[in-house]
Amino acid sequence: MKYRNESEFRHDDGETLGLLLVNLGTPDAPSVAAVRRYLAEFLSDPRVIEMPRALWMIILHGIILRVRPKRSAHAYSQVWTDRGSPLLDFARRQAAALESALAERGIGPVKVALAMRYGNPSIVSGLEALHSANAHRVLVLPLYPQYSATTTASVFDAVTEELRRWRWIPELRFVNQYHDHPAYIEALADSVREHWAEHGQAERLLFSFHGIPQDYFRGGDPYYCHCQKTARLVAERLALPEETWQVGFQSRVGTKEWLKPYTDHLLKAWGKEGLESVQVLCPGFSADCLETLEEIAVENRAYFLGSGGKNFAYIPALNDRSDHVQALTEIVGHHIQGWPEANADAHASTLAEETAGRWERARRLGAEA
Repeated sequence: MKYRNESEFRHDDGETLGLLLVNLGTPDAPSVAAVRRYLAEFLSDPRVIEMPRALWMIILHGIILRVRPKRSAHAYSQVWTDRGSPLLDFARRQAAALESALAERGIGPVKVALAMRYGNPSIVSGLEALHSANAHRVLVLPLYPQYSATTTASVFDAVTEELRRWRWIPELRFVNQYHDHPAYIEALADSVREHWAEHGQAERLLFSFHGIPQDYFRGGDPYYCHCQKTARLVAERLALPEETWQVGFQSRVGTKEWLKPYTDHLLKAWGKEGLESVQVLCPGFSADCLETLEEIAVENRAYFLGSGGKNFAYIPALNDRSDHVQALTEIVGHHIQGWPEANADAHASTLAEETAGRWERARRLGAEA
């Protein structure tokens, strides 16, 4: 069982609140080999693909991983930056900003560890970083505002799979969703208002979310409902008439029926119908990534313009905007209520007294460190 070596343990160690910040993941490089490794891990997750394992492994390794990595690697190369993957770059900034914001709010001591569900840094490495920081309480925050078994539940699986190997597991709390949190909704609305102030308002605002198969929704996944509520609340904040906004779902693969309407079908139809201007917001993506920067801002832009549309704009994800960081800070603050780190000053005073007393009691019992 996994635990610190005895030589690493100290009776006067201070305790830390651990925050595991998790996003989907990214290849290590925009190369065919790196993308193949990433897709193999991602598409092997039974939460993502609900098919008999033996059959799916034949399809995955016999067909998909022989064809898709080359195409995906090319797409990743179009969005890769000097700092690497956009998703990972923004995630690192979010983690650093969130740790600072929590300290400013009087929460702590806190250690924020960044992890990706697939790829690097892994959930295992993130939990180990919190373990090394002596985090006896851990809050897991998947950066998926809308819950789905394909995303949020998969993070839960990976976290608990690792903790099964630990001798002393931390107190654990888990943020399932924040699709209707007021600060998150307001940050989205503000991002749209700022875009309008600089570029003007389009005839239609499209809320595009990543799709899931229809049978997942019919089986009880609440994702579709969460997406609809997020879009409705943002539209209400913006005072948008019903006919000026729409929800769509992107990124479908395979032959199954996915959540509808499909984003690409909507954009093609609107262009043909004579709609001249569209702006697209992707509220389900906490950071810009391949699905926003290439699929929406490039591929779907081409669909709309190629069908007769004249003006297309993608409104960036919340990324490391200050209002996004503050929203995440509020979400963390809500979920750690009752834990001592919720009040850093009071906790620091109590902890100093407790650790000193703990060491003295241990010394009297014969402890050497």
